[in-house]
Order: sequence, then C-alpha cells, then structure tokens
Amino acid sequence: MAVLRKDCVERPLRICFEMMGLFVGSHPWWFLIAPLIFSTCLGSGFYLLQDRMSNDIEEQFTPFDGQAKLERKYIQETFTGNDSTFSRLRLSTDGNYAILIATNDRKYFDYGVTAGRPRLRFSNNKTKTDLWLESFIKLVSNISSADIQVSYSTSMSMQWEFEKSPGSVIHLFSITYAIAITFSIISCWRLDNVRTKVWVAACGVFSTGLAVLSGFGMLLLLDQPFVMTVASCPFMILGIGLDDMFIMISCWQRTSVLDSVPERLAYTYKDATVSITITTLTNALALFLGCSSPFGSVRSFCLYAGISICFCYLYSITFLGACMALNGQREAENKHWFTCANIPEDLPSRSSKAFGMCCVGGSYDRITEKEETEVVSHMFEQFYGPFLTHKSTKVCVFFLYAGYLSVSIYGCFNLNEGLNIRNLALDDSYLIKYYNDQGQHFAEYSCNVMVAVKQPFAYWDADEQKHLCSCISHFESLNFVNGTLAWFLSFVQYAHASNLNISSQESFLTHLPDFLELNAMFKHDINFTADTKIRASRFFVQTLNNASMKDMMIGLRKTADECQVDLLVYHPAFIYFDQYTVIMDNTIKTIMEAVMVMLVVSLILIPSPLCSLWVAFAICSVIVGVTGFMALWGVNLDSISMINLVMCIGFSVDFSAHISYSFVSSPKSDVNEKAIDAMACLGYPILQGALSTILGVLVLSMSGSYIFRTFFKIVFLVITFGLLHGLVFIPVFLTLLGAFGKWF
Repeated sequence: MAVLRKDCVERPLRICFEMMGLFVGSHPWWFLIAPLIFSTCLGSGFYLLQDRMSNDIEEQFTPFDGQAKLERKYIQETFTGNDSTFSRLRLSTDGNYAILIATNDRKYFDYGVTAGRPRLRFSNNKTKTDLWLESFIKLVSNISSADIQVSYSTSMSMQWEFEKSPGSVIHLFSITYAIAITFSIISCWRLDNVRTKVWVAACGVFSTGLAVLSGFGMLLLLDQPFVMTVASCPFMILGIGLDDMFIMISCWQRTSVLDSVPERLAYTYKDATVSITITTLTNALALFLGCSSPFGSVRSFCLYAGISICFCYLYSITFLGACMALNGQREAENKHWFTCANIPEDLPSRSSKAFGMCCVGGSYDRITEKEETEVVSHMFEQFYGPFLTHKSTKVCVFFLYAGYLSVSIYGCFNLNEGLNIRNLALDDSYLIKYYNDQGQHFAEYSCNVMVAVKQPFAYWDADEQKHLCSCISHFESLNFVNGTLAWFLSFVQYAHASNLNISSQESFLTHLPDFLELNAMFKHDINFTADTKIRASRFFVQTLNNASMKDMMIGLRKTADECQVDLLVYHPAFIYFDQYTVIMDNTIKTIMEAVMVMLVVSLILIPSPLCSLWVAFAICSVIVGVTGFMALWGVNLDSISMINLVMCIGFSVDFSAHISYSFVSSPKSDVNEKAIDAMACLGYPILQGALSTILGVLVLSMSGSYIFRTFFKIVFLVITFGLLHGLVFIPVFLTLLGAFGKWF
C-alpha cells in the first residue's frame, strides 16, 4: 500500500521559503538595513514606557470578573462609610492604615505576652496619606533595639514593594546577554578561520534584541499596559531566537560550499524555515490563547511575548538571513573572520603552527563538498544515534519514561493553588519580617467576614428570626468559624435587658434609634430607606486560620447560598482569594485549547499524521512533567506560574517538532536510520538551543523576586524535559512508526 503523506502544505511552503532564501541571499543589504530602520521606529514606543506601566496588584493579579468584585460593589453601594468613625471590620477595601508589631523574645518565653499591634487610620486624601505613610516607614524602620524588635506594614507597602521588583533584575539583563553572546560565539566557533560562525552568532543575539525592541515598542505605541511580569519576556525571546539561529546554521553547514551564496541560503531556508515556522506558530498561538485569561498580568505577558516571538521569527528570516548571506560572501572569498583579509586554505610550507591556527582556513570535505562536520554532530551520528536506537536502550528508555511519568503524576496530585501575597515583595523587603511576625503571633484568627442580608427582612417577627438564626447556626457550625457579631442579636439582648417589646415592626423601629445611639458602629450595618425602613443589613462572622483560604471562602459562600434568606458574604481579601476559584479551570482550559491548536498546526505542516500525534503527545507529556515537578519544587499554581505554563506549551513543542520534522524529512528508509539522521542533523543545534536558554535564565535564579525565580524554575523544567523528550523519548517512540508505516 502506498505511503500516505500530508505534504500538500509543507511542500509549497518549502518552495516559497527556498525562493525567499534565494532573494535574501541576492539582496542581503536590503534585509539587513530595513529591519534596523523598522525596529528603530517601533522602538520609539519605549519613550512611553513610564506612562504605560500598570502594576496595580488588584488589577493585574486578581480575576477581572471575580465574584468578590461584584460583592464589593454591592457592599459599597449599600453600606456607605463615614470618615468621622473608623472600623477596620467594616471596610470594603484594604483602606489606608499603618500597622506595627513590637516583639520581645525574652518576655515571650517568660510571660507569653509579646506583641502589640496598634493601627492608625487616615484620610482619603491620597497625597497626604501617602506622604504620612512614607514618613511612618522611615520612622519605624530604625526603632528596633536589642530588646524590642519591630516589624511594620502599611496599606501601600505591598504595592510599593512590588513596584521595586523590575529594578531588581535590570542589572541581570546585561549579564544574561553577555552570557548568551559568549555561549553563542563559543558554540559557533570553528578552528577554521573562514568557516567559523562568530559573526552569525553575534548577529543572532542582536536579532533577538531587535525583536524585543520592536514587539514591546509597537505595543507601547498602541497603548497596551506594561505589567511587571512582562519584564521576563526578553529572557524567553533570547532562548527562542538562539534556537532558531542554531537550526539555520546547522542547515547552512549541510549545503555545498561550491554553490553560490544565494543558492546556499535558498537550501538553508528550504530545510530550516518550515521547522522554525512550526515552532513559532506553536509558541505564538499558545501565548495568544493565554490572552483570554481572567488575570491582567497573564494577558499582558502573553500579548507582549506573542508579538515579540512573531518579530523574532520575522527578523530570523530577514535580518539573520542577510547576516548569514554576508558572512557566506566572506567565506566564498576565503577571507579571515576578523581581518577580512584573504588567507590560504592550507598551511604554507615553513609556516609555524601558530600561523596555521590564526591565518589559515576555508577547508571543506572534498567528497561531500560540504563544511566539515563538528565534533559534537559527529558524535550524535556515530555514537549517540546508534546507541539510542539499540533494542536494549529502547527498553531502558521506556522504563525511564514510566518513572518520569509516575513522579510527574504524583507531583500533580500534590499541586497547591493560589498566590501568597507576600511573594510579591522582594526577599529583603521589610514586609517579610512583618508577615513572619504576624504568622507567629497572630495566626489563630483569619478574616472577619461580612454577611449582608440583601432583602427587606422582618427582624421583629419570631418566625423570621428563627430563619435568620438558623443561617447563623449554619455559619457557626463550620469548623473555621469562631463566632458572630450581629447588630440584631445585640439589639434583642438590649431589648430584653431594658424590658422593651420589639415584637412588632412599629416598636422595633421605634426603639432601634436609641440602641444605635448607644452602639454607634452598628449604624453602618443597616441601610434604611427614605421612610426609615430597613432595606438591607449586615453582620459578621469571625473565621479561624485552620482552613485554606479557598475552602474558607467557598464554604462561606455555599452556606450563604443554602440559607433561606438572601445573603451575601464578603471580605476585601476575597478579591485575592477569587483566584482559587478560576486558576485551575482556566489553566486546564487554556492548555487543552493550546494542545488542540498545536495538533492542528502539526498535522498541517508535518507531512506525517502519526508524527504530528507524537508532537501533541510530547506537549502533554512535558506539561504534566513540568506541573508535577514544579509542585515538588515548591511552586504553587497561581497567576505567575500560569504565565509560565502557557509559555511552556509553546516551548515544549520546540525540540520535539524539530526532531519529528527532521525524522519524516529524512531520505532514509529504515526508521532507526531516520532517527539517527535526525539526531545527526539537529541533535547538536537542539542541544545548543537548550543550553543557551538555560544559561539565559540562569541568572534569574539569583533574583530576590519570587516572580523571576518562578520563571527560572519553570523554564528550567520546560527546557530540561523538552530536551529529554526531543533527544531521548521522541526519537525512540518515532521508531515505532516502522510497525505502522504502511498506513502512514
């Protein structure tokens, strides 16, 4: 039976890219200068960076359509505040405050009384309040002594500390690009002074910089908000761009050195660009799907990263291609890589070895007419490929994969959800000590949650009172609820103590004002109509710290929904807790959508349906591995790790797609030989791409920010497992095609 191959899209693309390579190779200066001018124009958007900064924690790290935001709107519209009196209990937002915890370890151990926590309330005048809070921080930051240790916080502390995070990694960018340039040059260095690809490597790094400049600049010009999480994008773009560069260099080296430069670039584009197109599409589409996230920080990251990846691809096939063509012209004229002077191909007689190392180059394989194979590529072809395709090795690979999958699944079942707000501050922030002291000394109690009675209610009616008391009993039966504070219960006690009859509407409303005069705070818990009837009211339940925030909030909401009275529960912290209700479902939804899109792209561009399925399998397998191992590494599933998991979808396909495409494009007939051929062609550039990406983000492991350390951890896992799949699992699994080849 004839082999069914789906190359109706892939073949025309190869022809188009071949023609493009011929054109770029014939007019390299056009494609060198045009991207420089284009990126410079778009880069003008960076002048607007400060105006586009959007680092409001609530806006960027909470679901934009969270239930708590609707609940807050109701509370604010129903129960208006009064600046003349202050009650932390009744705030619908965090409010404006300063808080100080003073501890004395010796007194703590001797007497068990150790911490005081006074609060101060300020006006809503933002400028004056911020100035006061800043002065408070400066004052208390220096009052600790040997006997008294002070920790402190304000209503603006977390926001201010969070905004310091980008500054903590700015110096790391220069280190990262220095490492990337050094690694690229070293890995592309050849002892041959003509064939070395030093300038191509440097231009590849520069090309990724142009992509970031263009992508960021364009979106800034289009008035897109710039969130702090976007600052990690350049590290990712650098890895993707260098991966594409290594693939293109590898394909260039397999062309005939006797062909003209345009012809060599045409063959390079024909072999490399479809593979690069697949990975670019999968990366970009995965990120654009992430733009539907309910978290502003995720949407902003995905938009900036997706657009930058598109520019990275554009500059790879234009600017980088032009650089390769110009470098190819130098090679064709047998000129030295640094001096550009003509040098001999062979060592002249009576010349020293030092002269041969510095001033000789241009040799090639006279039989194949190609550049001499690098040592690492030779090892992949002669040693690693045959070893990997040996039957006993394949068996070991299957056992290795089973172990990998088992540990990954175990980790997935131990994955915790939610962003701990303290993680938004830098490690050396004064807030860390405050949160530690708060957890040590004030950890017993959690939120004091509002419960609003949304309907007009006959509080004076005995039967109706039973319904409301039944609701309160249900709240108090929850293991994380410790008590209730309700104006109507206090009013009933007041009436009994004063021998007042409040069993009718008239008497209830008549005596209520006197009670409220004695208990002024309760005035803010009742919403009266114009004719002094009760439209709505609220009471409070005190929660304990013995349950997760997610379980506490969901449990309270469920209890309120099950009550016969129309109730609403709210606390300002619920704005942040709402992430627990959407993060898991939204992440799974985005991943599933992305996997389906990746499968479609693979089916269209890889001329083998079964290979496309293996690529989709690799995506799922890598995602499971990253999710499981990140849980074991102490990373929660939150809006920050979700950003990285969405990015992981695209990254996870890169290496497997390269190998799969090279496998099905190999002219060899035996599946083992096809796998060896794929490893020989792309094993080394894939290894180069993986190492360059890891080196690019390695400096983030030293960051004092949880956000950037999380980025490092997940990228490290993605690249490690992606490399493991690309160079170990997928080549072995692809050899199974031999059993199904007659159908595919």
